Amino acid sequence: MLDPEGSVEHQPASSFPKVLLIPLAMLLAIAALLLLAFSATRQKEPDFYTFKVVNIRGKLVSLEKYRGSVSLVVNVASECGYTDSHYKALQQLQRDLGPYHFNVLAFPCNQFGQQEPDTNKEIESFARKTYGASFPMFSKIAVSGAGAIPAFKYLIDSTGEEPTWNFWKYLVDPNGKVVKAWDSTVSIEEIRPHVTELVRKIILKKKDEL
Repeated sequence: MLDPEGSVEHQPASSFPKVLLIPLAMLLAIAALLLLAFSATRQKEPDFYTFKVVNIRGKLVSLEKYRGSVSLVVNVASECGYTDSHYKALQQLQRDLGPYHFNVLAFPCNQFGQQEPDTNKEIESFARKTYGASFPMFSKIAVSGAGAIPAFKYLIDSTGEEPTWNFWKYLVDPNGKVVKAWDSTVSIEEIRPHVTELVRKIILKKKDEL
């Protein structure tokens, strides 16, 4: 087409070829989705309370229900030399501090000396009738080696401490992070100050929020 001067009229050239706009938009959208996915993964970094376990009555439960409280995770056994002293002390700790800010979480295990040979039903009956155990109990599991459940693998990885006998104790804070681990020879009374301090912090925080 000629303009009044008689020269050919030129359309303004686009600064960016339109054919590339759609692929570019798609790439930007994919990048945004990947960024969101990465952020979500970062935010959902595993902690103890993100795991699911089977309770002593065979029901799959989420440990998320204990988030916001302190947990003392223990691999228990019914026929160990440490059984009587630990069960009595664990129940006393549960009675004194639980269940709103603290819970003993008991995981029966038969890996050490075959000292937890009974069924889940028998184990629960023994703990409840003999010691009046009111704390949560879970299905019999492996707590060390390749067969350890993911929740215990997390405890081990977090502390570098793997159970080598019955009644190992792991202290977990309200956010699901492992604070400390103790072996079978450490009594519950020695651990009590550590538990009490974490519970005290929860209570003080709640008071501040009122």
